[in-house]
Amino acid sequence: MWILKGLAVLAALIVLGVGVLLGLLRDEHRAETRLPTPTGPYAVGRSIYTWTDAAHTDKLAPMPGTPRELVAWIWYPAPKYPMPNASPGVTADYLPAAWRAAVEQARGALISKFITRDLSRVRVHSMQDPDLSPEQQTYPVVIMRAGLAALTAEYTVLAEDLASHGYIVVGFDAPFRTAVMVFSDGRVVSRTAENNPELVSGPVQEKMIEKLLAAWSSDMGFALDQLERLNAAASGRFAGRLDLQHVGVFGHSLGGATAAQFCHEDSRCKAGIDVDGAPYGSVIREGLHQPFMFLVGEHGAASDPDTRRIDADIQSIYDRLPPEGRWWVTIRGANHFGFSDGVLVKSQRVQRLLHLLGIIGIDGRQQLSATAYYVHSFFDMYLKDAPASVLQNPPARYPVRVVTAANSSGSPEQLLPR
Repeated sequence: MWILKGLAVLAALIVLGVGVLLGLLRDEHRAETRLPTPTGPYAVGRSIYTWTDAAHTDKLAPMPGTPRELVAWIWYPAPKYPMPNASPGVTADYLPAAWRAAVEQARGALISKFITRDLSRVRVHSMQDPDLSPEQQTYPVVIMRAGLAALTAEYTVLAEDLASHGYIVVGFDAPFRTAVMVFSDGRVVSRTAENNPELVSGPVQEKMIEKLLAAWSSDMGFALDQLERLNAAASGRFAGRLDLQHVGVFGHSLGGATAAQFCHEDSRCKAGIDVDGAPYGSVIREGLHQPFMFLVGEHGAASDPDTRRIDADIQSIYDRLPPEGRWWVTIRGANHFGFSDGVLVKSQRVQRLLHLLGIIGIDGRQQLSATAYYVHSFFDMYLKDAPASVLQNPPARYPVRVVTAANSSGSPEQLLPR
């Protein structure tokens, strides 16, 4: 009898605890989220385009003959306000309403209503479709690729910061690869199981990733082709304003691996960054000739087979890079998923718990701050001829747990105290 009563009390306490937790998470879900202020001197604009490639089919589409399509998100330097005869315009939504609805449906109620903050209350710094800043005639271009199934908008912090430093930043979502996306005509397209390497393992997974890598690299080339058309057009916001002689590429996770492979395949890439992505493709064996940075977090112990393989693949590429243009930067305590806006729009209560459990190391805002600094400083150095000191001597306000493991001799060199 006493045992039954005890179990009943325990069950009631568990139900009560779960109810309180869900209440706290639901309350946090409604809170406003403000993304970090970009650190550059420019205001930021954002425009969205749909690009169709009638000349090529989508190799990852389930239906043969499907034309390749991309939804491109372009962040760019905008005029500072107030300006004569101009208004500051409308602040962009983090995600347009149709995208928010599709994302919430795809993720389900638990993730959308409890684990993630209300995406309609995420405040960005981009204006929707303002003019391009007149301060320069042209601006260098950086192609940005999200990780695996992630949305391009989930890297808004990095894109806005880079644009504020005088870059035109182009990310894109692609059907059947991105988790879910919405075209301007209302079509909603999700990633297919055939393009989801998380559902398989071993040789099957490796083969799938190689297939994805080829398609993603080709997508980058198509995006750059479209930018060339925009630049050559007789009129338009970007007509004659893109400096396509200075093109950088970066991405996170599989997007980072794609950046490395694309730079290997396409000479239009003048500098690139792989943000915490395990390399794949022929670039591992054949290397790169452009300046390149590996910007990574801390992962498993050195004895872990996957960690050893990834480190060896990075080392293989690094050893073939030009000595004056190779960087291997480790952010101490950084988590793989902390390189995107997820650290800001996911529940802070859950993240604090994960930090207490030792699953998450560095604070998410610190990680994003360090990442943004290294991304724009690297491109400043190799696309704008800024001095090497921008990378070698970062400001003291950035996390002291950033360690650079790269120098001209290829041996580890710590540039900041632990």
